Amino acid sequence: MADRVYVMKDGEIVESGSAQAVFDAPKHPYTKHLIEAEPKGSPPVTDLSGPVVVETENLKVWFPIKRGLLKRTVDYVKAVDGLTMKLRAGETLGVVGESGSGKTTLGLALLRLISSEGPIAYVGNRIDGYTNKQMRPLRKDMQVVFQDPYGSLSPRLTVGQIIEEGMLIQQPDLDEDARRARVGAELKEAGLDPNAQDRYPHEFSGGQRQRIAIARAMVLEPKFVMLDEPTSALDMSVQAQIVDLLRNLQNKRQLAYLFISHDLKVVRALCNYVIVMRNGKVVEEGPAREIFDNPKQDYTKALLAAAFDMKVAHRGVLAS
Repeated sequence: MADRVYVMKDGEIVESGSAQAVFDAPKHPYTKHLIEAEPKGSPPVTDLSGPVVVETENLKVWFPIKRGLLKRTVDYVKAVDGLTMKLRAGETLGVVGESGSGKTTLGLALLRLISSEGPIAYVGNRIDGYTNKQMRPLRKDMQVVFQDPYGSLSPRLTVGQIIEEGMLIQQPDLDEDARRARVGAELKEAGLDPNAQDRYPHEFSGGQRQRIAIARAMVLEPKFVMLDEPTSALDMSVQAQIVDLLRNLQNKRQLAYLFISHDLKVVRALCNYVIVMRNGKVVEEGPAREIFDNPKQDYTKALLAAAFDMKVAHRGVLAS
């Protein structure tokens, strides 16, 4: 979009010029770092014989459309329509698709945060019929990292209070010193100063806030983590750092990730298996390498073309 580009670092302009000159021949090391920065590496190798953490079959989430004086149901928005999936310990399942395809709705249904139809099993036990009270003991095992690191952290609480909140509910026997020690350990694991727990979210950058959000999710030692576009609000260089952090945590703790994203470069670096969704349905799925190297559906090809500047014969697929 730009004709001219200014590159800023620490409040100063370190390089400027025409967009073509800056992108084709960057001079400042920081500019080169920004242009080259993107998530790299491969997801951890998954043991296909490992325990299944979450699975569902023919899952449906339909929202009724009601009209008329009596508010009768005339149709449904089929946000998730007949989806089957299985997620093992240490595996990352990527769910991709354009906005409105049903990605986040799928994650919320698996966490039993919205109503759905179809069996949902967590470590072999059916939970789709559980009440809120029955689900409460399982909440420590199922955590979420949200998209917006600015909106997902309360500005009125310190970092320590934000991270320890789950422990107050799930582990009420822990005293204040034990909670503080755990919070400090998780902050250190997330790449932050353990002494930062007395500070407030506004004192941190976007990338640091997302690390705080990750520490909040990890402090209860979950088995299943829903990552709802956790890198989309971050710049490219910070994205790569967060991907590395998530990969390291998964290696250490054998976490099962449901990674929801429209950023296919991040998906390629983190995910073992990919589901491509459109209008609530799965249009293609398979091992990540197979999806990226040999996509079969036109819609998947169009998504990859948009992400990696590839040429594709079906330019109108995403708009249709």
